[in-house]
Amino acid sequence: MKREDLRNIAIIAHVDHGKTTLVDGLLKQSGLFRSNEKVQERMMDNIDLERERGITIMAKNTAVDYLGAKINIVDTPGHADFGGEVERTLKMVDGVLLMVDASEGPLPQTRFVLRKALELNLPPIVVINKIDRPDARIQEVLNEIYDLFIDLDATEEQLEFPIVYTNAKIGVAKISMDDDAKDFKVLFDLIMKTIPPPEADPDEVLQLLVTNIDYNDYVGRLAVGRIFSGTVKVGDWVLVVQDNGVTVKTKITSLFGFQGLARVDIKEASIGDIVAIAGIEGINIGDTITDAENPKPLPRIKVDEPTISMVFSINTSPFAGKEGKYVTSRNLRERLEKELLYNVSIKVDFENTDAFKVMGRGELQLAILIEMMRRE
Repeated sequence: MKREDLRNIAIIAHVDHGKTTLVDGLLKQSGLFRSNEKVQERMMDNIDLERERGITIMAKNTAVDYLGAKINIVDTPGHADFGGEVERTLKMVDGVLLMVDASEGPLPQTRFVLRKALELNLPPIVVINKIDRPDARIQEVLNEIYDLFIDLDATEEQLEFPIVYTNAKIGVAKISMDDDAKDFKVLFDLIMKTIPPPEADPDEVLQLLVTNIDYNDYVGRLAVGRIFSGTVKVGDWVLVVQDNGVTVKTKITSLFGFQGLARVDIKEASIGDIVAIAGIEGINIGDTITDAENPKPLPRIKVDEPTISMVFSINTSPFAGKEGKYVTSRNLRERLEKELLYNVSIKVDFENTDAFKVMGRGELQLAILIEMMRRE
């Protein structure tokens, strides 16, 4: 069975090539907001640090409606240090929008994520953004993109990608530079045409891969993931298959879908849907939620190993304890344990009692973690 009314797509690009602005435009043009509603810019950047630095740190998903179909959009980080975020998001989608700046061309992160997408055989749509820049060099950038695809051993099929030219800031997309476009209609149409709909047997056993963990003050921990086969309803008994094959039987107490920037209560979900499930204690990224009677776990998400390490320890200077609320090694340990729940690409060695070795993918990733902990 094909879900013709559904598309799952990830947007990948280097830092500052405009993907969060593009998502803003798609959300606005899908009729999600009232005409008089005040909408902030870069809606998907909901962490203070993301808004200040203008970068995406955490992968997030949203959904828009277009001509009766639902398009799930995942915004991925634009820096290789957050590669762990990228690897899990690509598991949720059936195709990618590759965004490239019309002046800068493809940069290292474009290469890193595109390689991952091509390995998973995800069909790409190439979006050349910021076509209004005075230093735009559109034809050269297009040639560089073709070179990059060839360099990454793309198949003949993958090389026949559609190209769309955009100015995400004013919300315009066109197939040819001479077109007189007023909106993103051609981009929406291209997504519906190019990205394959999710396909599986809805009567098969349930297989849901957890790719993200969220938290809500009212319902506690939320497992966010995509349904690869079967259906799930509120009240169903399911089996959670964890690391090392450990299984936990549990009941689905609440189920959420995504609509725009909000989570909405739903009663059931089927193949291809991206949902959040509440009330499952101790669930982690990479776990499979499957049928309780006939479990079929999915392969766990593989993440590249850390490349850099730092020791986090409590303040031992003469001014220790003068300011700050969480200053003991117990507080530090608890915060790092919490980080491990959300962040699949970080590892922590807790052998010492007052100094912990934190291993990550790069300097920026650890710098962001330090800054977030400092603010807390």
